[in-house]
Amino acid sequence: MSQAQQTLGMMRVGRVAVPAWLPPWKLGGPRGSDVSWAVAFLVPYVAVLVAFVIYPICFGFWLGSQADGYWDLFDNPLFWTTVFNTFMLAGVGVNVMLFLAFLLSGFFILPGRWIKALLVLFMLPWALPALPAFLSMHWMFIGYGGFLNSALEMIFGVEGPIWFNSYELAMALNVLAYIWKWMPFWTLVFLAGRLAIPQDIYDAAAVDGASGISRFTFVTFPLLANLYLVCTLLATLWAVADFVTAYFVSSGAPALETEVLATFTFRMIFDYGYVELGLAAGLVVLPVTIPLTILLIRRLQTTEVQL
Repeated sequence: MSQAQQTLGMMRVGRVAVPAWLPPWKLGGPRGSDVSWAVAFLVPYVAVLVAFVIYPICFGFWLGSQADGYWDLFDNPLFWTTVFNTFMLAGVGVNVMLFLAFLLSGFFILPGRWIKALLVLFMLPWALPALPAFLSMHWMFIGYGGFLNSALEMIFGVEGPIWFNSYELAMALNVLAYIWKWMPFWTLVFLAGRLAIPQDIYDAAAVDGASGISRFTFVTFPLLANLYLVCTLLATLWAVADFVTAYFVSSGAPALETEVLATFTFRMIFDYGYVELGLAAGLVVLPVTIPLTILLIRRLQTTEVQL
C-alpha cells in the first residue's frame, strides 16, 4: 500500500484498498452457502427462544394485565404476609448470610491443612441438591418424630417445641435453612476475592504498624467493596425469586403463613386455580427486581468487579 493511501486512512482487504473507517459489516460478510448454514443453525435456537421464553412471558404479561386481579390480590391478607416473608428472606437472610460469609472467608484463607479440610466439609451443604437438603431440614424439625426433638428428649429429657406450629419458629427455620444452604457459595466467592489481593499490600500495612482489625477495616473491605455490593444485589435477586426454601422446609406452615411470593404464586395458580391472582402476585415483584437488575448491570459495566 502506498504512503498516500496510508495517509488517507486506507487499509487493504484482500487486493482492494478500502477506507479504514468503514464498519466491519460493510467490508463483506458471509455469502451464498455460508448464509444458508448460518440460518440453519440459528432457526432452531430462535424457535426454542420464542416458544419457551418470549411467548410464555408475553402471555403472562397479558393475563396479568387485568386490574381486577391486582385489586383482589391487595385485598387478600395472606398476600401482605407473603410480601413481609419475602422481605425477611431477601433482606434479613441475605445480609446476615453475606456478612457471615465475608467473615468466614477471612478464616478459611488462613494457612493450615485442617482449615482446608474444614473448607471442604463447609462446602457440602452447597454441593448437595436443594431438594434433599431442604427436605432433610424439614424432617429434622418436623415435631415429635423429628430428629432434633428426639435428640433433645433422649439426651436432656426435655420436650422440644412443635416448630412448624409457630409462625416465628417456622419463618426463622426458613431463613436459617436458606443461609445454611447458600452461605458456602458466597464464602467461596469472597475467598477468591481475598486471594486476588496482592500480599504486598498487607505487608506494607503490617510495616506501618496496622493491626489485624485495621488491615480488615482499611485494606480488605475497601478493596472488596465492589464485589460485596455486586454479591448483595445478585443474592437479593435470587432470594426474591426463591421457591424451594419455603416450599420444602416449612411448606407454608402454619396455615400458609410462611409462604413467600414465589410459593404463593404457585399455590394460587396450581392448587386453587386462580390464574389471574397468581400471575398478579408474580408480576408485582417487577418494580423491585427490574431496578435491582438494572443497578447490577450498570455496576458491572461502569465500575467492573475489580480489586
